[in-house]
Amino acid sequence: MSDIEPLRAHADRIRNSGVLGRSPLMQRLFDFLLECSIAGKAPKEIEVAVDAFGKGAEFDVSQDAMVRVYIHKLRRKLEEFYVGPGAAEPVRLSIPKGEYRFAIEAAAVPPPPEPEPAPLPAIEPAPLPPPPPARRKWLIPALAGSLAINAIVLAFFFLRPSPIHDELQAVRESAVWAPLLNDDRTIFLVVGDYYIFGETDSTMEVKRLVREFDINSPQDLDMRQQLDPDLADKYTDLELAYLPTASAYALREVIPVLAPANKRLRVVTMSQLNPAVIKSADVVYLGYLSGLGMLSDLVFAGSRLEVGESFDEIVDRTTKQRYISQAAGAPMRGDRKFHDYGYFATFEGPSGNHIVVIAGTRDVAAMHMAETLTNEKSLAHLTTQAREQADSLGKAQAHAQALAVANTESGPPDPGFEALYEVYGMDKLNLDGKLLLTSPIDSTSIWTGEPNKRLGLPAAASTAGVPGGTAAGVPSK
Repeated sequence: MSDIEPLRAHADRIRNSGVLGRSPLMQRLFDFLLECSIAGKAPKEIEVAVDAFGKGAEFDVSQDAMVRVYIHKLRRKLEEFYVGPGAAEPVRLSIPKGEYRFAIEAAAVPPPPEPEPAPLPAIEPAPLPPPPPARRKWLIPALAGSLAINAIVLAFFFLRPSPIHDELQAVRESAVWAPLLNDDRTIFLVVGDYYIFGETDSTMEVKRLVREFDINSPQDLDMRQQLDPDLADKYTDLELAYLPTASAYALREVIPVLAPANKRLRVVTMSQLNPAVIKSADVVYLGYLSGLGMLSDLVFAGSRLEVGESFDEIVDRTTKQRYISQAAGAPMRGDRKFHDYGYFATFEGPSGNHIVVIAGTRDVAAMHMAETLTNEKSLAHLTTQAREQADSLGKAQAHAQALAVANTESGPPDPGFEALYEVYGMDKLNLDGKLLLTSPIDSTSIWTGEPNKRLGLPAAASTAGVPGGTAAGVPSK
């Protein structure tokens, strides 16, 4: 066939675009259908299962929808290609409904622009109706009075000061949120997710879903497979992830604070976050400490705190105090009270952008932190403690300028600060919380590796000796 080579070149462009992903089954299905199309063959469902997926002849297509599921996925990926990198392609591959083959179609030609409509003929205005009889003259002032009364009622309900609105406005003007809302950068609301991939058997069929702590994105999986080639056929990307329950609650609290700012606001998962965003955009993280991903090393590089043996344990480098969440392991059910730990940080990014972290070791702490950072009173308490803690250090003037987070609209400049909370929960509900400590964050050392001499703090690599940091309570043992 004279058109085989152009067709193969077209297929290569689809593969090279990356829309097929890294799933071996998807790649094999695409190649199988391509070869069938070139040969003029329209395979049956069982043939696809046996020849493309390696199933046995006993495979029951009436009981297992595997072929139909992957055909549906492949249709979606082809559509993605033709609205993206393949938008200019003169021909397109499609999979007809109920069939297992490629059809080759010419790309749709956009319709010509519609001609300008002819101007409408001039219409003479109709004569005005005669004035209403005298007995209806009362109707106009009555309607006017009724409209005025309704306007007053509506104004009373809609224009009167709303406590919720006032509280959120005060929250937006706080030093935590004002720096993000007053600049012209896009805000990325990043939700901590957990990447899941599939483990396949010898026939490349997915047998179970796998979650590994050190594989948090398709890129991490690809790197692991490069380091261990034996895993290339064992693990496959399924484009799946899961979110903790607390994420939905945290989004509900934070979005009303950010949404009215008339700014570009994007919600993404941590596994989708591009490192370039951290350099140029404002970033707000919501979720578990264990879901911080690429932000984890950055946050704790300039922190007084560090992660212990697991993300359910936080260690104070200064006092060596360990804070271990009681929500770790089996869920706490019933009326038994337990404690969890919440974490907050705000500091400047490498280009003057702003990074905010609202996190918890588990659900109740993450939910409590979102409520704390969006409540006027609790936010004022936090910022006051941060200012007092700054004044208590030896570098009062420099720290007070850096951490004077109350009564300012510009927010804390470099170095920023962090806070640790103890949160009390019962079942799945956060009951109350207590601020344990605040401490400055040396963002200079985060981005340059050098200590900020203006603050007199050591380099982040040796933050175990960072002085001070006021405790605002005694942690439960």
